[in-house]
Amino acid sequence: MANRPIAPHLQIWKWGPHMAASILHRITGDGMAFVGLGVLLWWLGAMAGGAETYATFQAAMGSPLGMIVLVGLSWAFFSHMMTGLRHFVLDIGAGYELDTNKMWSMLAPAIGILLTAAFWAVVLLK
Repeated sequence: MANRPIAPHLQIWKWGPHMAASILHRITGDGMAFVGLGVLLWWLGAMAGGAETYATFQAAMGSPLGMIVLVGLSWAFFSHMMTGLRHFVLDIGAGYELDTNKMWSMLAPAIGILLTAAFWAVVLLK
């Protein structure tokens, strides 16, 4: 039997913001893929279906539940973009210092929230 290294167990790893940012990146990507694709296909189908079908889509997306979905999708987009930029910086070999990594892991989701709020402020106040 070969003397192979044993993978560390979950009890050994210490939870940190870098792990949360990485998991958030995956969750927001999946959310945009599934929910965003559904909304996009519904929107395209509504445009192809005519004025009445599009009015139904507008009413649904303009309802409180529809607005929650749209705000959630925009939050997922901006958070995914910020954690993606963090991953890009890590991929080029920078930002691995513990303090820097921790700071950017906490800032990425916060900046995503700020960008979402700014986006909706522009959309709703226009």
